[in-house]
Amino acid sequence: MKKINVAIDGPAGAGKSTVAKKVADRFSYIYIDTGAMYRSLTLEALKRNVDVHQEADLVTLLDKTNLELTAGQDGQKVYVNGTDVTQDIRDREVTNQVSYVAQHGKVRQAMLDLQRDMAENKGVVMDGRDIGTHVLPHAEVKVYLSASIEERAKRRYIENQQNGEHLDLEKLKEEIRVRDEKDSNREVAPLTKADDATEIDTTGLSIDEVAQRISELITQYQKV
Repeated sequence: MKKINVAIDGPAGAGKSTVAKKVADRFSYIYIDTGAMYRSLTLEALKRNVDVHQEADLVTLLDKTNLELTAGQDGQKVYVNGTDVTQDIRDREVTNQVSYVAQHGKVRQAMLDLQRDMAENKGVVMDGRDIGTHVLPHAEVKVYLSASIEERAKRRYIENQQNGEHLDLEKLKEEIRVRDEKDSNREVAPLTKADDATEIDTTGLSIDEVAQRISELITQYQKV
């Protein structure tokens, strides 16, 4: 079967990363979590007291930062300058600040170059918010995952509980609503569904069900 690139987009909490990992595993493809790259830079900025609103300072910081995504037995590992930050980049403070980092055009351009290099040889499943529209506009299969704010907040609530965090569900809903607004209205590469993407509403669907639907799209394309 010929290798192709798969772009999976959608808002926060739609299940992109978990689904993308499963799909990549099924086809022995490389999984690239672009959100983890922005989260890594955000974490580094917070650690070094770099203002997330200052584009030039963030670009300078990125130039000095070595980001690595590797496949491990327990899933993808994320390293910043050799340090494993896989869990740290999921902290709530990072989650609430990453949209500010991601809205800067020069930061996105620098990330874009890295992401396209990773996908050059095909066989990649990449998820984010502008993959099908901007990063990999020629991806053979494009998917846009959606879900209601209520559904996405419940998923985050359960995830946080499993990690020992107990946050108010209504507060999570508001944080997701604000995140959606920032991602959709940013000037550079906003969150939007590509014209040729297949939309899948994940509300009420299991991860396996969503992964199966995407796998069917990939298989159909490979048969052409």
